[in-house]
Amino acid sequence: MRSLLPIAAVLLLCAGCGTDTTTQPPALTAPAEQTAPAASEFAAAESAAGIPPKPDAATADAYVRDLVAIDPEIVGKKPDRAVSRGRDQCGSVAQGYPEDKLVELVQRRFTAPGHSEGFGPEKSRKILAVVRKYLCP
Repeated sequence: MRSLLPIAAVLLLCAGCGTDTTTQPPALTAPAEQTAPAASEFAAAESAAGIPPKPDAATADAYVRDLVAIDPEIVGKKPDRAVSRGRDQCGSVAQGYPEDKLVELVQRRFTAPGHSEGFGPEKSRKILAVVRKYLCP
């Protein structure tokens, strides 16, 4: 029995020996490079959705000034976001939604800290008028 123990140990050790039959994982290749759509493609898609191009600086300033006159919190410290939301609202205007639906969409789009449900129907109607005046074609 004493002689069987060393033989069993040797057999166990040898079982781990031999040729490596595991296959190597395939070499990693870089993913195919995807090119971003050209700016003209974005502009075409926005135009097709009724979203106007970004306004020039003077128009954007006048737009922001009129929004601040309604309520400074509409713009806060993010005038670019106010312009973006207005441009998006033009897309809804272009869809031909009824006025009440457009006011509802303004309330959803134009939110701010303390105004998570928008600025109410009265201010939303004023915001919509400003959006139409400066941004929508």
